[in-house]
Amino acid sequence: MAAQMTTRPAPLGAITVYRIVSFFSSVGTMLSAWNDARITRNSLETLSDHELDDIGLCRGDIEDIARGRI
Repeated sequence: MAAQMTTRPAPLGAITVYRIVSFFSSVGTMLSAWNDARITRNSLETLSDHELDDIGLCRGDIEDIARGRI
């Protein structure tokens, strides 16, 4: 029995549809990350200096924490 290898091109427009879906998926991921950082920043900014000190942070650390750098 002989094996026959065939290659078929992608259907017309399939690559374009894939790129559009990928674009909107990445936009959704970026919006989700932005919203998570916003919520974290707002929550930490409501804490007093004493409460921030209790968890080992200062006001200058809030932006780094929100962006995930620390």
